[in-house]
Amino acid sequence: MASMTMRVLCVIAACMVVVAPYAEALSCSEVTSKLAPCFNYLKSGGKVPPACCDGVKGLNSAAKTTPDRKTACTCMKSAYKSYNGINADNAAGLPGKCGVNIPYKISLSTDCNKVK
Repeated sequence: MASMTMRVLCVIAACMVVVAPYAEALSCSEVTSKLAPCFNYLKSGGKVPPACCDGVKGLNSAAKTTPDRKTACTCMKSAYKSYNGINADNAAGLPGKCGVNIPYKISLSTDCNKVK
């Protein structure tokens, strides 16, 4: 009985190791949801809402790997194109206003394939 339990636990542990990297991957829906509180600021400027900075900081924390940063970049560019009226200066300055340093500029001209 103990041998069978040990085998089951080993299989479960192996599955967790294999699946964990994929479960942690950043998705566009996560990027969009974290940035949703920022859309009014991105259009109109003014004071950055605390919920927006919380989202920016959370997104920065979630994008730990190069593939995640590339995904975040691509998703932000897609959202940027989808929502009319986003001010380019507001978008580019948002990370700094939230006290976050990201390794690329938030801009439609950013080449997300070069993000590291």
